[in-house]
Amino acid sequence: MGKKYIGKQMAESSRFIRFLETLGPEDRKEVADRIDVYVKENEIYCDKGNYQHLCNIFTSMALYHTLLGRSYAPEEAENVVFETMYRYMGDQRAKFQKLSKKGLFWSLIKKIVPLGFKMGSGYGWKYTWHKKGEPKNIFRFECNSCIYQQLFKKYGLERFGPKFCHNDIIVYGELARTDFIRTGTLCRGADKCDFKFVRYKKDEAFTRSESV
Repeated sequence: MGKKYIGKQMAESSRFIRFLETLGPEDRKEVADRIDVYVKENEIYCDKGNYQHLCNIFTSMALYHTLLGRSYAPEEAENVVFETMYRYMGDQRAKFQKLSKKGLFWSLIKKIVPLGFKMGSGYGWKYTWHKKGEPKNIFRFECNSCIYQQLFKKYGLERFGPKFCHNDIIVYGELARTDFIRTGTLCRGADKCDFKFVRYKKDEAFTRSESV
């Protein structure tokens, strides 16, 4: 293992920290203990690359089940989990929207996204990158194997996967001069997640795609 896979630390590194901070010590301990169980049950995934992914995957499941044990209805518990996550992702959206207005954005995204996926993906991921022969204003790749799909299916929480996929829509869906196009995801039953970004000239009109 690379980074320390310890439940308490993982919860504190997750997108759910804001809500966790509102819980009492017993509830926070239960979330951490549940994460520790998930770690033991999925050690093959627990490498350096997957750390941040697993912080979010395991904490979402642990928080959901902890809330169920506190008399939350399933729909209510799920809403708490994902409303919390989407608020966090809203902050990330604002950062990307601001950056997308700058001229250097396009060269950065074509370099940083592949590097980020390479550094932040471990066991269970597979990608196909399209670099050669592409128009300069197009950047695209596919995810062919995804640990969100694998782990949520393992624990009978397949419906969580598409809600995590929606994070990409939040972050990339309204970038300046940039259209984000995705027609399917593994978590929604497609055979791949297809990512495509199209960059337009300043003041060039375009219609945004309705991605999934």
